[in-house]
Parts: sequence; C-alpha cells; structure tokens
Amino acid sequence: MKMHFCIPVSQQQPDTLGGRYVLYSVYLDGFLFCKVRYSQLHRWDEQLRRVFGNCLPPFPPKYYLAMTTTMVEERRGQLECYLQNVTADPRVTRSDVFTEFLTLVQLQTLNITTKNVVLAVFLPDGRSINVGSLTSDTAERVLEVVAHKLGLHPELVGYFGLFLIQCFPEGKLSVVKKLADFELPYTSLQSSEVENCKIGLRKWYLDPAMDSVLMDCRAAGDLLYMQAVQDVEIEWMKPTQAQREELKALQKQENQTKFLELSQKVQHYGNIQLDPCTCNHPEPGCGVLLSFGNNEISCHITLPDGQTQDIVFQMSRVRCWQVTSLGTLLDTDGPQRTLNQNLELRFQYSEDSHQQWFVIYSKQAFFLSSCLKKMVSEKMAKLTEESPEMQIEVPDQGRSKKHPGQPSQKDYFNFLRKGKMKKSEGDYVWGTLTEEGL
Repeated sequence: MKMHFCIPVSQQQPDTLGGRYVLYSVYLDGFLFCKVRYSQLHRWDEQLRRVFGNCLPPFPPKYYLAMTTTMVEERRGQLECYLQNVTADPRVTRSDVFTEFLTLVQLQTLNITTKNVVLAVFLPDGRSINVGSLTSDTAERVLEVVAHKLGLHPELVGYFGLFLIQCFPEGKLSVVKKLADFELPYTSLQSSEVENCKIGLRKWYLDPAMDSVLMDCRAAGDLLYMQAVQDVEIEWMKPTQAQREELKALQKQENQTKFLELSQKVQHYGNIQLDPCTCNHPEPGCGVLLSFGNNEISCHITLPDGQTQDIVFQMSRVRCWQVTSLGTLLDTDGPQRTLNQNLELRFQYSEDSHQQWFVIYSKQAFFLSSCLKKMVSEKMAKLTEESPEMQIEVPDQGRSKKHPGQPSQKDYFNFLRKGKMKKSEGDYVWGTLTEEGL
C-alpha cells in the first residue's frame, strides 16, 4: 500500500554557478523527511531501474530549458506521485539501493554526519534501553538491536515497532507517528518540533488474536504485559470496576499470564487511542475520542450541547479514506517541519445500502491512516490463510521478507478483483479533496 509521502512545497535556490535550482521538501506522515533536488531523485530512479527494470512507475521527464512556474508545479506533483507509487512495492522498499539513498538524504537535510551515538528507547513500563548506534542506523536496525538486548526471538521482531511518543507529566502519552523501517531514529528526534518526544517500543499490530503468536517467547510476553499495564493506567483500555480490581490484584501478585488473559476480555484491549479531536457526526463541531483496533473504529462523541454517544464503525464497511490538509505552508524557507495542523481524515462508510462520508479533524490524521491500513493488511493476511485461491506469500520476518499481515499492493488489488473483500485504502491529498480512493 502507498506510503504517506508528499511534496507540499518547493523552493528556488541559487547554485554555485550563478544559476538556480528547485529544492523539494519531502514529507512523510506529515513530518519533514528530507529536502532533495530533481537531479538526486533522477539518479536514484536510474539506480532503481537497473535493479527492478520497467516495473517502476514513470519518472518525471527532464527539461533542458528554464522551467516556468507552471512547469515547476507540474513536476512537483509528478514527483509526489512517483514517491507514493514507488514505495507501494515492498520489493523496492526492502532493497539496499532504496534504503541507502534515503539514509543519505535524511542526513544531508539536517547536516548530520555519520557518528556514534547512544539512543534511549523507552519501554511501556517507563524503563529505557540504551542502544549504541550510528546516526545513519535505520529504525529497522535499531529495533533489531533492542530486540536482541531484550531476548526477543528474531522471527517476532516484526510484530513490534518504534514510535515517536510525546510524554506528559501526568503520565499520559500521545503517539506522534510510527517510524518507517528506513527512517533514521536519530534524525527523526532531532527534527521533531514536538516537546518531550521520545522513541518508544510498542507492539505494531491491531488484531488482539495475534497475541497468541508471541506468548511462547518470554520477552514478547513481558512486553505485552508492560503495554497492557500501561494501557490501563493511561485509560486506553476500559475495564469495568470489577475487572479493574482484579487486574490490580493480579498485577500485585505479578501474575502476568492471568493478567493478560483478563486484559484480552477488557473493552478496547490492544487498541490505540488518539488525542481528543473533533468530527462532523452526528453534527458539525462534535468532540470525539477515537480508539481503533480489532477491525473497529470506536468513537466516544460529545455533542455541542454536552450529551455523549458511542458509535462503532466496522472496518469491513469502510470503503475508502483520505487525508487532506486544509491549509498551506506559508513559511516555505523557514524551519517548518510538520504538516500536522488543519488536517482531516474522511472515510466513506457503507451501511444498509447507504454510503456516507465521516470527517475527523485531528493532527494525528496521518497516524490514524497508517493504523487503518494496518487493520486492512492484517485482515488480508487472515483471508490469505482462509482462502486457498488467494496466493499471497506472508513469510517470516527479515529485511528481505514481508512483515506479518502485509501482503503487497498487487496482491491486494488482485484479490479485490475477485470480489472477496470490499475496497479499502488511504490516499493523501494536498489541498482540495478529490474522490480518488480505489
């Protein structure tokens, strides 16, 4: 599936020969990822084509004369489309030529040299693991080192991920974003404009049934237990009073197995909760607390008159969704490193032959979209096991393998054509919303 790459702005820069060139600001999941020239991307595309041939999406053509403003804008849109499409192929994103180029441009954008550093990766119980690494180490590499230190079986590493997490004094937390495998944790921290931001380790799946795969590994079970305890404390899970008292007793007894067994029966176990935001349903201006997981989007809505209601949307009925920015970047030459202001995610929901768009206004819209894609991919993996005619390979973990629950986009499209699952995909739209979907 496509990644949330976009190029909202480009800037004219002077070169050493007295001419000018265009510098493109590339954002991933709403945060500045790198700044690159067309010539850099063109050389990268040539390298990719030597490995993958003509299966890659078309690359914007060269212009040998000075470009007009219209041509610059057209190329910006074409490059944005190229990045979104080239990253939809997991073979490409797992390749060395892909990762090495993106590592270089991330470092160059922040003028960071490759050097030894110590990264603190925080666990759900508040402890941190200090990782000796390089500034050029990817999130995938750092995760592997953390997993080794914790004693996590290598084949289970892909069930976890590194996240940028904002911590608050009262113990609450906000997930800013999931770091992609090829992102550099060091540069992500350096470029983040979010206060009290840390790198945190959390499980990265939204189907609670996948816990069973991890329970034979002591380290994995410890991590699940830590996260369940934390989710109760920060009120992401919603136990009844009786469940809460029993969980406290089991925690005091340090009975992790019984604690997890009971946790799995608690409402919103394994869900991720967003910061309070607003929505347009059932009327404009409603406050909403979103929790998603287990193939559901749970909404606790507060109406303008103070009344509340709970609505649950089933992912099987979500036909498509889009993330849209409602504003523009005015300070194109400044240090602005995030698009996460004035964002909306809207999804089309089908029920009783009626289709309706629901709109959520949240600075975490990109992260929400990533989680929706995660739920879709996990559903696809489960359907793969149940449907022999859908031949999607979902092998074990590793750099050259797919992560669990992540069939390729080609596999996904082929299965849609067979009519086995309703369409469901996310698209990034900069500016005015258009009904693209699938």
